[in-house]
Amino acid sequence: MDIFSTEEQDRIVHAISVAEAKTSGEIRLVIDKKLKASSAMEAAVAYFEKLEMHKTGLNNGVLIYMAMDDHEFAMIGDRGLDTKLEANFWDETRELMISFFRRDDIVQGLIEGIHHIGDQLQRYFPRGVDDVNELPNDIYFGNLHERPVKKGHE
Repeated sequence: MDIFSTEEQDRIVHAISVAEAKTSGEIRLVIDKKLKASSAMEAAVAYFEKLEMHKTGLNNGVLIYMAMDDHEFAMIGDRGLDTKLEANFWDETRELMISFFRRDDIVQGLIEGIHHIGDQLQRYFPRGVDDVNELPNDIYFGNLHERPVKKGHE
């Protein structure tokens, strides 16, 4: 079972591309079927490391993590954002996204959150003429398609 249709995936990836076109920042979206950590934030931190988001030139990557079946999500930004973004940025972005999630519009919630993140990154990390896309814009599907291991097999 796919979480998003092809058209929905295209809309989300397009939102990431549009947001990143304005900034040197990098935005990644990770979707898991089930939470495999003690919290969404713990999973976000693990994926941030796994996807090498900490290796961007200006340390200005943002990762949005969602565990679909558990209705959990978290956002994490690299250390370059700590002194730049306003204190309420993460809460404000979270509330914006939740307002759509409550209406059962996950896709639009993600898109609005991505645009909001892109607008804020643009303020502090505008795109330079020599800027390159350091990370893929596609959706990273974590454990979405994992199959249970049958007993007696490895």
